[in-house]
Amino acid sequence: MEKTPKISVIIPVYNVEKYLGKCLSSLMEQTFRDFEVIAVNDGSTDGSLEILRRFEAEYSNLVVLDQKNGGVSSARNKAMEQARGEYLCFVDSDDFVAPSYLQRLYELCTENQADIACCSYYFRFVEWDFLIQYPFRCKGVYTRKQAIKRLLHDCSLQSLLWNKIYKRSLFVESGVQFPKMCFEDLAVLNRVFACADRVAITNEPLYYYNKHKASTLATMNAKKVNDFLRSIAMVRTSLEESGEFKTYRRSYWFLAQKTFTCCRSYLYRMHREHKTTKGLLRNLKALAKGIEYCAGDSFRPVHYSHEFPDFVREPGSPELLEEDYIR
Repeated sequence: MEKTPKISVIIPVYNVEKYLGKCLSSLMEQTFRDFEVIAVNDGSTDGSLEILRRFEAEYSNLVVLDQKNGGVSSARNKAMEQARGEYLCFVDSDDFVAPSYLQRLYELCTENQADIACCSYYFRFVEWDFLIQYPFRCKGVYTRKQAIKRLLHDCSLQSLLWNKIYKRSLFVESGVQFPKMCFEDLAVLNRVFACADRVAITNEPLYYYNKHKASTLATMNAKKVNDFLRSIAMVRTSLEESGEFKTYRRSYWFLAQKTFTCCRSYLYRMHREHKTTKGLLRNLKALAKGIEYCAGDSFRPVHYSHEFPDFVREPGSPELLEEDYIR
């Protein structure tokens, strides 16, 4: 631990004792060895901390930080303060990675003089132990402009934090801190990419994303839908303030339309889970209004999540007046 590692792997941990051992083991079995793991226990109430301490005692490149529950963004921010590596890598504690994960991503960066490297991934449906590779039709080396366009389209090169490594200097240059909200990676990753000169991408699936009943998108509520809208509002803000919104207007339109499609399906699921259609029509109209606002000429910059209004309400909530949508 006295030697500065090439890669710092950041893992936020909260109540994942069922998956944590597999996650940590997959990292300790990496073919690339010059890395540290910073795991932040975010106030877990199950056996997650005990598992972390057991691995910490066995592996000298694992550091465990313990904090009161503050959310995944707080945990990542705390870990970034401690990270020493030239590169940062983020792994979710209920997922795991292939043995060559770090080595391939590191090679992609060093061999192509890239600031970011990205790989494809598997969806693993935990209940059935069934794998599906994401249809990743993207590989090669991209300029900043090419990469940001693909990132905004959010199809092949997605705003996912966890299937990439980044030069740590990108986070320093962009001043990125993860906001306390859902879809926080979508909200900030374009700022990180805006500091990168080159992005290297492989279609090799090296990351295993576990889909299970406790996953972020396994259940849906109004806060998550509103945070999805907030995240694309924060993307618009960063593009406006960098003076590049006109350059990426069409790509941002694709992002807005994908957000609308995803959130519309989330609304149907949310109302189905609550077993009521009360407020569904209002929520659909509010969603459309929110998308229109984010992509329209009347948009106002959003630097903090609380600056963006809630458009969607929980099923059965009182009706919002039209003038309440945007204040």
